[in-house]
This record gives sequence, C-alpha cells and structure tokens, in this order.
Amino acid sequence: MPFSRLATATTPTAHIGLGLAAVGRPGYINLGREQDLPAERSVDALRARSHELLDAAYAQGVRYFDVARSYGRSEEFLADWMNARPDIDDIVIGSKWGYTYTAGWTTDAEQHEVKDHTVETYDRQRAETDALLGDRLDLYQIHSVTPDSPALTDKELHARLAEAAAQGVSIGFSTSGPAQADAVRAALAVTVDGEPLFRTVQSTYNALETSAGPALAEAHDAGLTVIVKEGMANGRLAEPYAPDALKDVARETSLGCDAVALALILRRPWAGVVLSGAATTTQLASNLHAAVVDLDEDQLTRLAALVEEPRAYWERRGQLPWH
Repeated sequence: MPFSRLATATTPTAHIGLGLAAVGRPGYINLGREQDLPAERSVDALRARSHELLDAAYAQGVRYFDVARSYGRSEEFLADWMNARPDIDDIVIGSKWGYTYTAGWTTDAEQHEVKDHTVETYDRQRAETDALLGDRLDLYQIHSVTPDSPALTDKELHARLAEAAAQGVSIGFSTSGPAQADAVRAALAVTVDGEPLFRTVQSTYNALETSAGPALAEAHDAGLTVIVKEGMANGRLAEPYAPDALKDVARETSLGCDAVALALILRRPWAGVVLSGAATTTQLASNLHAAVVDLDEDQLTRLAALVEEPRAYWERRGQLPWH
C-alpha cells in the first residue's frame, strides 16, 4: 500500500500532510482568506502560491499531498510542481473524485461544486486525473460519502474501483456531515469478491467535531489508513477566531492555536495523516509545530469541553461564506 511509505519517514512531521483545497481555487469557505491570499487571485498567482507551499512542505518533511477534482486547479498545480522536480520520488499523492468544480474561477458563483457519485462521473474524472497525475497517483478517493450515497451500493462502480486497485491505485473515501460515523461503518462493509474495497478513509475531525472518532478507530483496526481533514474547522480554531480555551492553552504552550488544535488530533492512535490546509508558508510552519506540542491532562480536559453537537457544527459550517 502506498501509505506504508509514510511510516519510513524519519522527520517529526511525517504524519502531517498538505492539502491544496484552500489554494487550488480563488473561493473557499475558510475564514480569513481575505488576509491569507492576494486580492488578485489569477490562475498564475495561485499556481505560484501552491508551488511555494509545496516547496516549503517538502523541505520540512511533509510527504503526503492531497488534491481533488473539485479543488479548482489543484491537480494541475501539483502536477506542474512534480514535473519541474523529477528527482522527487518519495511523496504520496491522493486525489478525490465525485464533485465537479463549477465556479469558473470566481468567488461569487451561485454554485461552486456539484456532487455526483455515478459511474459516468467516475470515468470522466478518472480520465481527467490521469491526464494530469498519471502514474504518480497513489490514492483515489470517493469525495464526501454519506450513509445514503449510491457509491456504497453501486456494484458497477465497485467493479471499476476494484479494477483501479488491481492496477496499483489505492481506493479510499472521504466523509462529511453529521453522520460521518455511519458513513464510515457502511463503507467498511463494502467488499468486492469477498475483499474489502477501501484502504483509506478521510474524515473531518477536530476539537469541535469529534463524532467520527469511534468509527475512525474501527476503520484503523480494520487496516485502513485514516486521514484527518479540516483539523482547523475551516479556520474556526485559528487566531483570531479560536475559542478562548484554545487561546489559553496555546499561550501556555508558547505556540499557536493551530499547532495545539492539530496536536490534539495527532494524539489519536488511529490518526495516520493529519492534513494542513495552510494558505501561507507562515501558517504551514506554525501547523508543523503541532508535532512538538505536549499537552497535560488539565489542558486536554479544557479542550475537550469545546466539542459541539454534530448537527450544530455542520449547520454552522454550511453557513460559512465562500470568500
């Protein structure tokens, strides 16, 4: 399995990956984007920012990079970066299919992405991904599976995914929404010819939303690599938006709120890769400090009090504007 390569890394940041959702397109729901990105967000400007982040991440030991068909030009930006550095052969690349980017490189589109888990969409987006990433693709995930997703019951789709797995691409899925735990457990039951189809799961888990935790532990015990996304709750756990309790613990550790928030996830024994969604190299450097944060029991107790009811969390997330 490609993810086994991460276990051989010797740097303290080996379990932190970099996702390009925030810089692969001009609009996203992260708080603070007005300050994080230039006002002029041309393709070339965001390509340059993505490459700057990729350079900094690789130099600091990051070896997993996350993109998706719906993240604007994230696959293209990553492919350009890799093509310019053919000597780099120790990274793991994951992408996702199932959403189509529809914003037309604007921040005020009525709809930024359209979800569709049909075989037809898989075939189209797999060809698009292959044209950019080719044999550098290690992992292909179904984007945002929910308990009622047709992707969990479509046997024709499962056969297509199993074929990709036979050709050397690991197959995974990501989850979103208040029923993430149900989606994870339903996906664990999907098999092809008696063998589990999925090798990875990517879910939202952070100091505010922990409901998927038990199911992710089950996935880990079943042999899946667990990837954690939205560890910063789309900026709600970063300065200046972070809750007071998180700010207090950050001051006590002399590190940033972001480092503390990500350190909380790194403590989970089932977490294989925790994604940084940094939009600047300064944010990335601060995120990577998570690997050296040491939290005591009192601090952990105070942070545990931040957990929100899942439906309330996801309702608030759904109200975040595209900046």
